Amino acid sequence: MNIFKRTGKMALGSRLRMLTAKFTDDASSIYNLYNIDMQPKWFPVFYVLSERDDVTITEIAVEIGHSQPSVSKIVREMAAKGLVIEKKDAADGRRNVVQLSAAGKAIIVKIQDQYQDVNDAVEELSAEANHDLWKAIEEWEFLLEQKSLFQRVRERRKQRESGFVEIVPYEAKYQSAFRELNVEWISTYFKMEEADYKSLDHADSYILDRGGHILVALYRGEPVGVCALIKMDDPDCDFELAKMAVSPKAQGQNIGWLLGNAAIEKARSLGAKSLYLESNTILKPAISLYHKLGFKKVTGRPTPYERANFQMELKLG
Repeated sequence: MNIFKRTGKMALGSRLRMLTAKFTDDASSIYNLYNIDMQPKWFPVFYVLSERDDVTITEIAVEIGHSQPSVSKIVREMAAKGLVIEKKDAADGRRNVVQLSAAGKAIIVKIQDQYQDVNDAVEELSAEANHDLWKAIEEWEFLLEQKSLFQRVRERRKQRESGFVEIVPYEAKYQSAFRELNVEWISTYFKMEEADYKSLDHADSYILDRGGHILVALYRGEPVGVCALIKMDDPDCDFELAKMAVSPKAQGQNIGWLLGNAAIEKARSLGAKSLYLESNTILKPAISLYHKLGFKKVTGRPTPYERANFQMELKLG
């Protein structure tokens, strides 16, 4: 057990498995103590069938929180022991239902003393403990339903990785990264168009000299993401948020979110009242990001891109 003192809570799953194994071993011994031919993993199915007759596999799975294949396997094992039977539903011949056999029903009476003794033993254990494990499990189950451990770890990873990201203004040394990162994603989903070549090959004259800006995301000093604010000749919209690209090797590190927010703050600092962007409906992660940044769907603006079938705008004022 010293391993858990060194690992701390990151070995929670391993420690819970060990605790579960202890309970499972004891449960097997307890069934033997009461001369009941039952495997611990069968108990949830047995208990449901002891309360209800003629239940489907699906209904059992929903009630005990197992998958249908798992329940089907348990039912087959119990049937092999002669504890359950499967048959066609008398009311609906298309459905198979499960019920306890005569041998299974005999256990219902036999197991009552075991129920009482096990419950008393658990109550005794709880009284000796400083914390109520049963209530804690209920609380943890609720919290994990709201947000899984995987989701929580992923969020923490993003937060930690974000600490290594720096958003910097464009310099000539980033020209190749600006071009290559955009060519990579455009070529993956679409084809390069004339407007792409203008902005990527001539960033100075097409974007910067016209009052636009380019931001570069550095991860540990390496350029892994870019985006541009292109000045629009439109009294209703100040800048187009365009040419946002993130290297596949850096995706999942919150780069797009950081770039988008930096671009929005840059536009605000320039006195912009609104931002516009174009995308395509197949780029679902990108559109989801734009929604999180506050952009709303709009229509009607002319576009130089064949691929653009989705337009959005963000009001800053």
